[in-house]
Amino acid sequence: MSAQQTMRVTPPARLRGRVAIPGDKSITHRALMLNAAAEGEARIDGFLDAADTRSTLECMRALGAEIEETAPDSLEVRGRGRSGLREAGDVLDCGNSGTTIRLLSGLLAGFPFLSVLTGDASLRQRPMGRIVQPLSALGARMSARAGDTLPPLVIEGGAIAGGQRIETPVASAQVKSAILLAGLAAEGATTVAEPSRSRDHSERMLSAMGAHVAVEDATVTLTPADGDLQAVDVRVPGDVSTAAVWLVAATLHPDADVLLTGVGLNATRSGVLDVLRAMGAEIEELEPRTVGGEPVADLRVRSAALRGVRIEGDVIPRAIDELPLLALAGAVAEGETVIADAAELRVKESDRVATTAAALRALGAEVEERADGLAVGGGARLRGGRGEAA
Repeated sequence: MSAQQTMRVTPPARLRGRVAIPGDKSITHRALMLNAAAEGEARIDGFLDAADTRSTLECMRALGAEIEETAPDSLEVRGRGRSGLREAGDVLDCGNSGTTIRLLSGLLAGFPFLSVLTGDASLRQRPMGRIVQPLSALGARMSARAGDTLPPLVIEGGAIAGGQRIETPVASAQVKSAILLAGLAAEGATTVAEPSRSRDHSERMLSAMGAHVAVEDATVTLTPADGDLQAVDVRVPGDVSTAAVWLVAATLHPDADVLLTGVGLNATRSGVLDVLRAMGAEIEELEPRTVGGEPVADLRVRSAALRGVRIEGDVIPRAIDELPLLALAGAVAEGETVIADAAELRVKESDRVATTAAALRALGAEVEERADGLAVGGGARLRGGRGEAA
């Protein structure tokens, strides 16, 4: 939302209805990027048309991929394999998308040409040492400003060494995916070990395209396919992060009964459901099915009284994008809610710890900001307020 736009929200007396959840952003990024680097044609349905996914789309076009928009939420991608991608004629603009710049850095690490990746003012302040270091260890030649920590990134490619094991200090699907994508150019296996398991959309899609992917707990080993990845059609499920807004709204509303359709319920992403249920939310899964290799269901959510909980440990990477919403739920719940082990929130598009605390205080909640999260006093009777989108 631009600084010139203003939205006013008035609470409804009742919250009823059926909501079709838009496509998952994480899966949309990967479907675009991997099919563009694969051999063959693929159709992507349920494409999330957003600024971040547009950044990935335009970057892949700049690298030589043919992508046709056939409907508002459908694309056709004609991939030519690794040999079909070429050096871009200009700097690759990743906009405000951390997923685009980090995953694309991994993909381009093994290509024998120069790439320069940058983004907007916000993206140029986001930490990139976490990918520069492991990719360089694999053999990529790359550099960045501020001591190789901030964009723009300059990637000259290089011979990616196989048989390597990279241990990451934080559980991050972007970092893990960058390493795995670089591993596609290696002769031999590449292993990534995380402190806890992050979202696994890349592993699922790479496996479907022909790469050999082995997973053991929070450790993933990729062995490249013989030849190019093969393009696959993708039906993008609904984004659980978008669904989370409705889950929290309906739970907190005193008179609500809402059905959310087509929600992706990948276990590495569904931490928000686990936390809300632990708090006392009434969330029912209906018509479970598999869509594009991902578990999907419809969710029915109704009004419920919540209790405060402690949110920490392995659930954090499974609910990282929904933690601000869970903090809101905690403000209304009975008893204190504590979010810990979530320092990663401070290096998103904005400092989400600080912005969440400020937004909740503006609504009348009691919030203590901590280095790695928040302590939210429960039982607040929230009032209307004014906030700014970060």
